[in-house]
Amino acid sequence: MNPLSSISAQTQHRKADHIRICLEENVQCQEVTTGLERYRFTHCCLPELDRNDIDISTSFLGKHLGAPLLISSMTGGTEQAGMINRRLAEVAQVYKLAMGVGSQRVAVEKPQVADTFAVRKYAPDVLLFANLGAVQLNYDYGVDECLRVVDILQADALILHLNPLQECIQARGDVNFRGLLDKIAKLCNQVSVPVIAKEVGNGISGQMADKLIAAGVVAIDVAGAGGTSWALVEGERGENPLQRRLGKTFADWGLPTADCIQEIRAIAPHIPLIASGGLRHGLDVAKAIALGADIAGLAMPFLKAAAVSEAAIAELTDILIGEITTVLFCTGNSSLSQLKNSDSLQRLQ
Repeated sequence: MNPLSSISAQTQHRKADHIRICLEENVQCQEVTTGLERYRFTHCCLPELDRNDIDISTSFLGKHLGAPLLISSMTGGTEQAGMINRRLAEVAQVYKLAMGVGSQRVAVEKPQVADTFAVRKYAPDVLLFANLGAVQLNYDYGVDECLRVVDILQADALILHLNPLQECIQARGDVNFRGLLDKIAKLCNQVSVPVIAKEVGNGISGQMADKLIAAGVVAIDVAGAGGTSWALVEGERGENPLQRRLGKTFADWGLPTADCIQEIRAIAPHIPLIASGGLRHGLDVAKAIALGADIAGLAMPFLKAAAVSEAAIAELTDILIGEITTVLFCTGNSSLSQLKNSDSLQRLQ
């Protein structure tokens, strides 16, 4: 068998496993939390607003969004993944949400599955993010492969995801992260779309964000701890006792999402910032924005809805929008920018 074909088959199998495990097993962090529970909004009993006038639209990387929501990177590469991505894209188009797809490495290795990622035809107007693992830059990937995944999606930006813990636990993981910062810097200078740095659920510190921004990354997705634990996911897939043990030992590893938002905003007041990692409802989204994020990404809630139907995704989106709007109304803020600049969010003692 062609070695590349073997790698492609392994990658496809892994993608299918990821969907199944996330939907069927309890792979949520148990001890570490997002940190958002440490904050509470101050209720305003007389908001002096008409709720119908509240505007939660925004812009990100120069593109209009109907709500500050990103359907976070999840999947692609299998028939089921293609169905999920299509459903998500069609709803993103209706509500003008941003959307990312899962790692497109499998589409580079096996071009015949590229269509499972190619959602632009369903979402002609939305902000779309292509996605590759940054570590692939140490495994014979370069500008050509990055441009290929951008072209497949007709993407507005490229996510480079950073996942050292996941690679440590994953069978045959790619664990050579040496010299990646320089390669990221070179890539940022050579590609024609903005590059976003994203973790996968263990968080990006302020110090690390500072280095990535200096390298040319134009936006950060913190993807902090407190939600789905990819250590647990890979531990579930473990082929030997070591992998299964590592998954359990490092199940709650990482930096809470709330801490990442504040650290990064402190060192980079103007960097476009995405909050993700354990956000489960519109109250979480509103807290993340009040802490300094520009938009908020959710994966698990959208994945569960997409596994049911397009109507379930639309229902979830209506709920999220309703929850965000209610926060603004009950804190006396008419827009997201007002919420950000208010003192409505207080840290609990």
